Amino acid sequence: MSQPTSERDPKAKGKKPPFDEREQGAPAHETKMRTKPDHGEESYKGYGRLTDRVALVTGADSGIGRAVALAYAREGADVAIAYLNEHDDAKETKRLVEQAGRKAVLIAADLADRNECSRVVDETVKAFGRIDILVNNAAYQGKVADKFEDIDDERVERTFRVNILAMFHIVRRALPHMKEGGAIINTSSIQAYQPTAAILDYAATKGAIVTFTKGLAEEVIERGIRANSVAPGPVWTPLIVQSFDKEKIDSFGKQSPMKRPAQPAELAPAYVFLASDESRYVNGEVLGVTGGKPLG
Repeated sequence: MSQPTSERDPKAKGKKPPFDEREQGAPAHETKMRTKPDHGEESYKGYGRLTDRVALVTGADSGIGRAVALAYAREGADVAIAYLNEHDDAKETKRLVEQAGRKAVLIAADLADRNECSRVVDETVKAFGRIDILVNNAAYQGKVADKFEDIDDERVERTFRVNILAMFHIVRRALPHMKEGGAIINTSSIQAYQPTAAILDYAATKGAIVTFTKGLAEEVIERGIRANSVAPGPVWTPLIVQSFDKEKIDSFGKQSPMKRPAQPAELAPAYVFLASDESRYVNGEVLGVTGGKPLG
């Protein structure tokens, strides 16, 4: 068997560390990053898998969320782009969706607030009339802690409110507007299975998301709606530059079997698959996109 060429070797794709970045405060902005993530702007090709569907994607201003919004638009879906307050990033996501010939609406909201979760759903329905695909992707990740006691009460509460409690609120509000054939996709993480102590609050919420997804799937399939999760490994997004120090940023993803982090564009196809009819018998699953690190 011939050895893979550099053009075919997946390890050779994407950008590799070191990354010359500086830590940003939360929330970090993609527009301020020196090494820009690849969201699939030049590479993602759609095939009409989601024609005329309506998707609500939280955390869609940048990173995985932007890549998903872009891919969904190129597959034929209109997209509600929910985000915190990164207006510059969100406008770029909207531009990419509209460039693909689809409609987009921007919804700025702090998902730590239960009422804001409801408003996100209500504004999506007001704009598009329904929700066919719900992607719960928004997440808060605090700065790496030197010791466990540094993860204070305020941080823990915000992490849980944004990362897992918001999913309860949004799904509960969205379900009356979803019909048979709908899909719910929640972003978990390899952190659910291989937690890092320095971001244990974040890892704990990702474990909760796995459980939430599996239990939810049993309930909503009775309505003809599927629920699944994508569990990324290291991904190059603004979340990294808000959470880690320069040394960690410079080497981010180097410990992966791929020797690099994933780009958001490499996650998007998993979300397209789980939203499309091609995955109609997939329910309650966690799809790992980790570059070779096993889940569990």
